[in-house]
Amino acid sequence: MAFLSATLDRVKPSPTIAVTTLAQELKAAGRDVIGLGAGEPDFDTPEHIKDAAKAAMDAGKTKYTAPDGMPELKQAICDKFARENGLTYTPKQISIGTGGKQILFNALMATLNPGDEVIIPAPYWVSYPDMVLLSGGEPVTVECGIDSAFKMTPEQLEAAITPKTKWLIFNSPSNPTGAGYSKAELKALTDVLVKHPHVWIMSDDMYEHLVFDDFTFYSPAQVEPALYDRTLTVNGVSKAYAMTGWRIGYAGGPEHLIAAMRKIQSQSTSNPCTISQWAAVEALNGPQEFLARNAKLFQRRRDLVVRMLNAADGINCPTPEGAFYVYPSIAGCIGKSTPDGTVIETDEVFCTKLLEETGVAVVFGAAFGVSPNFRVSYATSEDQLTQACERIQQFCATLT
Repeated sequence: MAFLSATLDRVKPSPTIAVTTLAQELKAAGRDVIGLGAGEPDFDTPEHIKDAAKAAMDAGKTKYTAPDGMPELKQAICDKFARENGLTYTPKQISIGTGGKQILFNALMATLNPGDEVIIPAPYWVSYPDMVLLSGGEPVTVECGIDSAFKMTPEQLEAAITPKTKWLIFNSPSNPTGAGYSKAELKALTDVLVKHPHVWIMSDDMYEHLVFDDFTFYSPAQVEPALYDRTLTVNGVSKAYAMTGWRIGYAGGPEHLIAAMRKIQSQSTSNPCTISQWAAVEALNGPQEFLARNAKLFQRRRDLVVRMLNAADGINCPTPEGAFYVYPSIAGCIGKSTPDGTVIETDEVFCTKLLEETGVAVVFGAAFGVSPNFRVSYATSEDQLTQACERIQQFCATLT
Protein backbone atom coordinates (compact mmCIF):
# COMPACT_ATOMS: atom_id res chain seq x y z
CA MET A 1 0.00 0.00 0.00
CA ALA A 2 1.63 3.24 -1.17
CA PHE A 3 0.27 5.21 1.79
CA LEU A 4 2.51 3.34 4.25
CA SER A 5 6.20 3.99 4.78
CA ALA A 6 8.69 1.80 2.94
CA THR A 7 10.52 1.49 6.27
CA LEU A 8 7.83 -0.96 7.39
CA ASP A 9 9.01 -3.38 4.72
CA ARG A 10 12.31 -3.69 6.61
CA VAL A 11 10.79 -4.96 9.84
CA LYS A 12 8.39 -7.61 11.14
CA PRO A 13 6.04 -7.71 14.14
CA SER A 14 7.42 -9.14 17.39
CA PRO A 15 7.04 -12.97 17.33
CA THR A 16 7.03 -13.18 21.13
CA ILE A 17 4.11 -10.79 21.37
CA ALA A 18 2.34 -12.68 18.57
CA VAL A 19 2.68 -16.01 20.41
CA THR A 20 1.45 -14.50 23.67
CA THR A 21 -1.51 -12.88 21.91
CA LEU A 22 -2.45 -16.15 20.18
CA ALA A 23 -2.27 -18.03 23.48
CA GLN A 24 -4.56 -15.45 25.09
CA GLU A 25 -7.03 -15.70 22.21
CA LEU A 26 -7.12 -19.51 22.45
CA LYS A 27 -7.68 -19.30 26.20
CA ALA A 28 -10.53 -16.86 25.66
CA ALA A 29 -12.04 -19.35 23.21
CA GLY A 30 -12.04 -22.04 25.89
CA ARG A 31 -8.84 -23.93 25.01
CA ASP A 32 -6.65 -25.32 27.78
CA VAL A 33 -3.52 -23.32 26.99
CA ILE A 34 -0.27 -22.97 28.93
CA GLY A 35 1.56 -19.89 27.67
CA LEU A 36 5.35 -20.04 27.98
CA GLY A 37 6.00 -17.27 25.50
CA ALA A 38 5.97 -14.08 27.58
CA GLY A 39 9.15 -12.79 29.22
CA GLU A 40 7.32 -11.61 32.30
CA PRO A 41 7.70 -12.65 35.95
CA ASP A 42 4.54 -14.09 37.48
CA PHE A 43 5.32 -12.40 40.81
CA ASP A 44 3.34 -9.32 41.78
CA THR A 45 5.15 -6.00 42.15
CA PRO A 46 6.37 -5.84 45.80
CA GLU A 47 4.05 -4.00 48.17
CA HIS A 48 6.54 -1.31 49.20
CA ILE A 49 6.92 -0.30 45.55
CA LYS A 50 3.16 -0.13 45.02
CA ASP A 51 2.82 1.85 48.24
CA ALA A 52 5.34 4.39 46.95
CA ALA A 53 3.29 4.83 43.79
CA LYS A 54 0.12 5.36 45.81
CA ALA A 55 1.87 7.86 48.06
CA ALA A 56 3.08 9.78 45.01
CA MET A 57 -0.47 9.98 43.66
CA ASP A 58 -1.85 11.06 47.03
CA ALA A 59 0.81 13.78 47.23
CA GLY A 60 -0.18 15.11 43.80
CA LYS A 61 3.06 14.06 42.11
CA THR A 62 1.25 13.56 38.83
CA LYS A 63 2.70 16.28 36.60
CA TYR A 64 5.17 16.20 33.72
CA THR A 65 8.81 15.64 34.53
CA ALA A 66 11.90 16.39 32.43
CA PRO A 67 11.68 14.52 29.08
CA ASP A 68 14.14 11.82 30.09
CA GLY A 69 13.24 11.48 33.74
CA MET A 70 13.09 13.30 37.05
CA PRO A 71 16.13 14.17 39.21
CA GLU A 72 15.18 11.87 42.08
CA LEU A 73 15.14 8.79 39.86
CA LYS A 74 18.29 9.80 38.01
CA GLN A 75 20.10 10.04 41.35
CA ALA A 76 18.74 6.66 42.44
CA ILE A 77 20.07 5.17 39.19
CA CYS A 78 23.49 6.78 39.72
CA ASP A 79 23.56 5.30 43.22
CA LYS A 80 22.56 1.88 41.85
CA PHE A 81 25.32 1.88 39.22
CA ALA A 82 27.92 2.85 41.86
CA ARG A 83 26.66 0.37 44.46
CA GLU A 84 26.17 -2.68 42.26
CA ASN A 85 28.39 -2.19 39.22
CA GLY A 86 31.25 0.03 40.31
CA LEU A 87 30.30 2.55 37.60
CA THR A 88 30.30 6.27 38.30
CA TYR A 89 27.71 8.37 36.47
CA THR A 90 26.27 11.82 37.10
CA PRO A 91 22.57 12.60 36.56
CA LYS A 92 23.48 14.29 33.27
CA GLN A 93 24.71 10.88 32.09
CA ILE A 94 21.39 9.13 32.82
CA SER A 95 18.46 8.59 30.47
CA ILE A 96 15.10 7.20 31.62
CA GLY A 97 12.60 5.86 29.11
CA THR A 98 9.34 3.99 28.79
CA GLY A 99 10.96 0.60 29.23
CA GLY A 100 14.38 -0.60 28.17
CA LYS A 101 13.14 -0.96 24.61
CA GLN A 102 12.72 2.82 24.24
CA ILE A 103 16.20 3.42 25.62
CA LEU A 104 17.73 1.07 23.03
CA PHE A 105 15.64 2.55 20.25
CA ASN A 106 16.51 6.14 21.19
CA ALA A 107 20.23 5.34 21.20
CA LEU A 108 20.07 3.70 17.78
CA MET A 109 17.93 6.49 16.32
CA ALA A 110 20.34 9.09 17.67
CA THR A 111 23.48 7.48 16.26
CA LEU A 112 22.86 5.37 13.16
CA ASN A 113 23.32 6.59 9.59
CA PRO A 114 22.50 4.58 6.44
CA GLY A 115 25.06 1.81 6.04
CA ASP A 116 26.17 1.78 9.68
CA GLU A 117 26.52 -1.77 10.97
CA VAL A 118 25.46 -3.14 14.34
CA ILE A 119 26.85 -6.47 15.52
CA ILE A 120 24.22 -8.65 17.18
CA PRO A 121 25.15 -12.08 18.59
CA ALA A 122 22.50 -14.70 17.77
CA PRO A 123 20.37 -16.03 19.38
CA TYR A 124 19.18 -12.48 20.02
CA TRP A 125 16.21 -10.73 21.54
CA VAL A 126 13.75 -10.44 18.67
CA SER A 127 13.62 -6.62 18.73
CA TYR A 128 17.34 -5.90 18.28
CA PRO A 129 17.61 -6.40 14.49
CA ASP A 130 14.33 -4.65 13.75
CA MET A 131 15.20 -1.63 15.86
CA VAL A 132 18.47 -1.35 13.92
CA LEU A 133 16.58 -1.56 10.64
CA LEU A 134 14.02 1.04 11.74
CA SER A 135 16.91 3.33 12.62
CA GLY A 136 18.44 3.01 9.16
CA GLY A 137 21.31 0.71 10.12
CA GLU A 138 22.29 -2.80 9.06
CA PRO A 139 22.21 -5.65 11.59
CA VAL A 140 25.20 -8.00 11.36
CA THR A 141 24.31 -11.22 13.16
CA VAL A 142 26.95 -13.54 14.56
CA GLU A 143 25.58 -17.04 15.09
CA CYS A 144 26.55 -18.54 18.44
CA GLY A 145 25.25 -22.08 18.54
CA ILE A 146 24.74 -24.66 21.21
CA ASP A 147 28.34 -25.92 20.84
CA SER A 148 29.63 -22.58 22.17
CA ALA A 149 26.95 -22.44 24.88
CA PHE A 150 25.24 -19.70 22.82
CA LYS A 151 28.11 -17.29 23.52
CA MET A 152 30.14 -15.25 21.05
CA THR A 153 33.88 -15.92 20.94
CA PRO A 154 36.53 -13.19 20.63
CA GLU A 155 37.42 -14.61 17.21
CA GLN A 156 33.85 -14.25 16.02
CA LEU A 157 33.68 -10.67 17.28
CA GLU A 158 36.95 -9.74 15.60
CA ALA A 159 35.79 -11.23 12.30
CA ALA A 160 32.48 -9.31 12.43
CA ILE A 161 34.01 -5.85 12.94
CA THR A 162 34.40 -3.70 9.82
CA PRO A 163 35.07 0.01 9.26
CA LYS A 164 31.27 0.44 9.12
CA THR A 165 30.65 -1.09 12.56
CA LYS A 166 29.12 1.43 14.97
CA TRP A 167 27.70 -0.70 17.79
CA LEU A 168 27.90 -4.11 19.41
CA ILE A 169 24.67 -5.02 21.20
CA PHE A 170 25.61 -7.22 24.14
CA ASN A 171 23.12 -9.05 26.39
CA SER A 172 24.15 -11.12 29.41
CA PRO A 173 22.33 -13.02 30.83
CA SER A 174 20.68 -13.48 27.49
CA ASN A 175 17.17 -13.41 26.19
CA PRO A 176 16.42 -16.01 24.74
CA THR A 177 19.05 -18.46 26.00
CA GLY A 178 19.78 -17.42 29.58
CA ALA A 179 23.49 -17.70 28.76
CA GLY A 180 25.72 -15.53 30.92
CA TYR A 181 29.30 -14.50 30.20
CA SER A 182 31.82 -15.03 32.99
CA LYS A 183 34.24 -12.23 33.85
CA ALA A 184 37.00 -13.99 31.90
CA GLU A 185 34.77 -14.51 28.86
CA LEU A 186 33.68 -10.89 28.95
CA LYS A 187 37.28 -9.66 29.35
CA ALA A 188 38.26 -11.61 26.23
CA LEU A 189 35.57 -9.73 24.28
CA THR A 190 36.45 -6.33 25.71
CA ASP A 191 40.11 -6.93 24.79
CA VAL A 192 38.95 -7.11 21.16
CA LEU A 193 36.83 -3.98 21.49
CA VAL A 194 39.69 -1.96 22.97
CA LYS A 195 41.53 -2.46 19.66
CA HIS A 196 38.64 -0.94 17.67
CA PRO A 197 37.94 2.56 19.04
CA HIS A 198 35.18 3.26 16.50
CA VAL A 199 32.96 0.50 17.93
CA TRP A 200 30.52 1.42 20.71
CA ILE A 201 28.99 -1.07 23.16
CA MET A 202 25.30 -1.22 24.04
CA SER A 203 25.12 -3.48 27.09
CA ASP A 204 21.63 -4.75 27.87
CA ASP A 205 21.86 -5.75 31.54
CA MET A 206 18.13 -6.26 32.11
CA TYR A 207 18.57 -9.72 33.69
CA GLU A 208 21.44 -8.71 35.97
CA HIS A 209 19.77 -9.90 39.19
CA LEU A 210 18.44 -13.16 37.76
CA VAL A 211 21.57 -15.32 37.97
CA PHE A 212 22.00 -18.79 39.40
CA ASP A 213 24.42 -21.17 41.09
CA ASP A 214 27.78 -19.46 41.59
CA PHE A 215 27.54 -17.18 38.55
CA THR A 216 28.59 -13.55 39.14
CA PHE A 217 27.28 -10.80 36.88
CA TYR A 218 29.63 -8.29 35.25
CA SER A 219 28.96 -5.43 32.83
CA PRO A 220 31.44 -4.52 30.03
CA ALA A 221 32.47 -1.07 31.29
CA GLN A 222 32.96 -2.60 34.75
CA VAL A 223 35.36 -5.22 33.39
CA GLU A 224 37.21 -2.86 31.05
CA PRO A 225 37.20 0.79 32.22
CA ALA A 226 38.86 1.83 28.95
CA LEU A 227 35.46 1.27 27.29
CA TYR A 228 33.55 3.52 29.69
CA ASP A 229 33.45 6.49 27.29
CA ARG A 230 31.87 4.43 24.50
CA THR A 231 29.52 2.19 26.44
CA LEU A 232 25.80 2.65 27.02
CA THR A 233 24.88 0.54 30.05
CA VAL A 234 21.17 -0.27 29.82
CA ASN A 235 18.95 -1.66 32.57
CA GLY A 236 15.47 -1.32 34.02
CA VAL A 237 13.09 -2.39 36.74
CA SER A 238 10.88 -4.66 34.62
CA LYS A 239 12.30 -8.13 35.22
CA ALA A 240 14.03 -8.21 38.60
CA TYR A 241 11.42 -6.03 40.33
CA ALA A 242 8.38 -7.59 38.60
CA MET A 243 7.43 -4.20 37.14
CA THR A 244 6.95 -5.03 33.46
CA GLY A 245 3.77 -3.00 33.06
CA TRP A 246 5.18 0.05 34.85
CA ARG A 247 7.45 0.61 31.82
CA ILE A 248 10.65 2.08 33.23
CA GLY A 249 14.04 1.49 31.61
CA TYR A 250 17.22 3.49 32.01
CA ALA A 251 20.81 3.83 30.88
CA GLY A 252 24.09 5.43 31.83
CA GLY A 253 26.48 6.68 29.18
CA PRO A 254 28.54 9.54 27.80
CA GLU A 255 26.87 12.91 28.29
CA HIS A 256 26.77 13.80 24.59
CA LEU A 257 25.02 10.53 23.73
CA ILE A 258 22.50 10.96 26.56
CA ALA A 259 21.78 14.51 25.32
CA ALA A 260 21.12 13.17 21.81
CA MET A 261 18.79 10.52 23.19
CA ARG A 262 17.00 13.22 25.21
CA LYS A 263 16.37 15.16 22.01
CA ILE A 264 14.79 12.10 20.39
CA GLN A 265 12.59 11.45 23.42
CA SER A 266 11.54 15.09 23.77
CA GLN A 267 9.98 14.91 20.31
CA SER A 268 8.44 11.45 20.65
CA THR A 269 6.99 10.38 24.01
CA SER A 270 8.46 12.98 26.37
CA ASN A 271 8.68 11.80 29.98
CA PRO A 272 7.91 8.27 31.19
CA CYS A 273 4.90 7.92 33.48
CA THR A 274 5.54 10.07 36.56
CA ILE A 275 3.91 7.60 38.97
CA SER A 276 6.04 4.77 37.53
CA GLN A 277 9.15 6.88 38.07
CA TRP A 278 8.34 7.33 41.76
CA ALA A 279 7.73 3.59 42.04
CA ALA A 280 11.13 2.98 40.42
CA VAL A 281 12.81 5.29 42.95
CA GLU A 282 11.50 3.05 45.71
CA ALA A 283 12.47 -0.09 43.77
CA LEU A 284 16.10 1.02 43.51
CA ASN A 285 16.42 2.70 46.92
CA GLY A 286 14.21 0.39 48.99
CA PRO A 287 14.63 -3.16 50.32
CA GLN A 288 16.49 -5.50 47.97
CA GLU A 289 16.35 -8.77 49.90
CA PHE A 290 13.51 -10.19 47.80
CA LEU A 291 15.73 -10.19 44.70
CA ALA A 292 17.78 -13.13 45.99
CA ARG A 293 14.64 -15.00 47.11
CA ASN A 294 13.06 -14.61 43.68
CA ALA A 295 16.26 -15.73 41.98
CA LYS A 296 16.23 -18.93 44.04
CA LEU A 297 12.65 -19.64 42.96
CA PHE A 298 13.59 -19.08 39.34
CA GLN A 299 16.60 -21.38 39.73
CA ARG A 300 14.34 -24.14 41.04
CA ARG A 301 12.04 -23.67 38.06
CA ARG A 302 15.02 -23.71 35.70
CA ASP A 303 16.21 -27.00 37.11
CA LEU A 304 12.74 -28.51 36.77
CA VAL A 305 12.35 -27.41 33.14
CA VAL A 306 15.86 -28.45 32.08
CA ARG A 307 15.43 -31.89 33.66
CA MET A 308 12.02 -32.53 32.11
CA LEU A 309 12.87 -31.21 28.64
CA ASN A 310 16.02 -33.32 28.50
CA ALA A 311 13.80 -36.33 29.19
CA ALA A 312 11.82 -35.60 25.99
CA ASP A 313 12.72 -37.53 22.83
CA GLY A 314 14.81 -35.46 20.43
CA ILE A 315 15.34 -32.47 22.74
CA ASN A 316 18.67 -31.22 24.12
CA CYS A 317 18.29 -28.48 26.70
CA PRO A 318 21.44 -26.78 28.07
CA THR A 319 21.44 -25.35 31.60
CA PRO A 320 21.57 -21.53 31.48
CA GLU A 321 23.35 -19.23 33.92
CA GLY A 322 20.54 -16.70 34.31
CA ALA A 323 17.39 -14.89 33.14
CA PHE A 324 14.22 -17.04 33.06
CA TYR A 325 14.51 -18.76 29.70
CA VAL A 326 15.79 -22.01 28.27
CA TYR A 327 16.56 -22.51 24.59
CA PRO A 328 16.47 -26.22 23.84
CA SER A 329 17.55 -27.73 20.54
CA ILE A 330 15.05 -29.90 18.67
CA ALA A 331 17.57 -31.19 16.13
CA GLY A 332 16.50 -34.71 17.11
CA CYS A 333 12.91 -33.96 16.06
CA ILE A 334 13.61 -32.45 12.64
CA GLY A 335 12.46 -34.72 9.82
CA LYS A 336 10.05 -36.69 11.98
CA SER A 337 6.29 -36.68 11.45
CA THR A 338 3.28 -36.08 13.68
CA PRO A 339 0.48 -38.67 13.78
CA ASP A 340 -1.49 -36.62 11.21
CA GLY A 341 1.44 -36.82 8.78
CA THR A 342 2.86 -33.32 9.24
CA VAL A 343 6.64 -33.37 8.78
CA ILE A 344 8.58 -31.36 11.36
CA GLU A 345 10.73 -29.48 8.85
CA THR A 346 11.44 -26.41 11.01
CA ASP A 347 11.20 -25.23 14.59
CA GLU A 348 8.25 -23.04 13.55
CA VAL A 349 6.34 -26.13 12.40
CA PHE A 350 7.26 -27.88 15.66
CA CYS A 351 5.94 -25.00 17.78
CA THR A 352 2.78 -24.61 15.71
CA LYS A 353 1.90 -28.30 16.01
CA LEU A 354 2.84 -28.29 19.70
CA LEU A 355 0.30 -25.51 20.31
CA GLU A 356 -2.37 -27.13 18.17
CA GLU A 357 -1.96 -30.59 19.66
CA THR A 358 -1.15 -29.86 23.30
CA GLY A 359 -2.03 -26.25 24.06
CA VAL A 360 1.56 -25.35 25.02
CA ALA A 361 2.68 -22.02 23.57
CA VAL A 362 6.42 -21.47 23.08
CA VAL A 363 8.37 -19.28 20.63
CA PHE A 364 10.14 -20.87 17.67
CA GLY A 365 13.90 -20.44 17.39
CA ALA A 366 14.02 -18.82 13.95
CA ALA A 367 12.54 -15.69 15.56
CA PHE A 368 15.76 -15.40 17.59
CA GLY A 369 18.14 -16.13 14.74
CA VAL A 370 19.25 -19.70 15.57
CA SER A 371 17.43 -22.91 14.64
CA PRO A 372 16.22 -25.57 15.25
CA ASN A 373 15.31 -24.46 18.76
CA PHE A 374 12.49 -22.97 20.77
CA ARG A 375 12.34 -20.64 23.75
CA VAL A 376 10.56 -21.44 26.98
CA SER A 377 9.92 -18.72 29.54
CA TYR A 378 9.74 -20.42 32.92
CA ALA A 379 8.40 -17.32 34.66
CA THR A 380 5.30 -19.16 35.78
CA SER A 381 4.30 -21.64 38.49
CA GLU A 382 5.99 -25.01 38.94
CA ASP A 383 2.62 -26.69 38.47
CA GLN A 384 2.11 -25.03 35.10
CA LEU A 385 5.69 -25.79 34.08
CA THR A 386 5.34 -29.45 35.06
CA GLN A 387 2.14 -29.79 33.06
CA ALA A 388 3.67 -28.03 30.06
CA CYS A 389 6.81 -30.17 30.07
CA GLU A 390 4.75 -33.35 30.39
CA ARG A 391 2.76 -32.30 27.33
CA ILE A 392 5.98 -31.56 25.42
CA GLN A 393 7.31 -35.01 26.36
CA GLN A 394 4.09 -36.62 25.18
CA PHE A 395 4.13 -34.64 21.93
CA CYS A 396 7.72 -35.65 21.18
CA ALA A 397 6.91 -39.28 21.94
CA THR A 398 4.29 -39.26 19.15
CA LEU A 399 6.80 -38.17 16.48
CA THR A 400 8.04 -40.93 14.20
